[in-house]
Amino acid sequence: MKEKKIPMRMCVGCREMKPKKTLIRVVHGPDGSVSADLTGRKPGRGAYVCPNQECVEKAFRQKQFERVFECSLSEEDRTGIKAVCASCIQQN
Repeated sequence: MKEKKIPMRMCVGCREMKPKKTLIRVVHGPDGSVSADLTGRKPGRGAYVCPNQECVEKAFRQKQFERVFECSLSEEDRTGIKAVCASCIQQN
């Protein structure tokens, strides 16, 4: 029987390839909004980050989300993403 292939994605913080299910997806929607997508089903351009504080901080410090989404993030977007990531980190 053939094994199912595990989808891999790169963390924008540490730049390591990891299984998609273990990462947090941040999405830039068609309406221009930027938010965390815990379901993995929201439409738009996605970027993935590890569920640990170091990777999240590094991604923001290096402006990786701005680079991936090709837009600037508002302070409101930043705090919203950080809050969702922090809640995911606490759950793990």
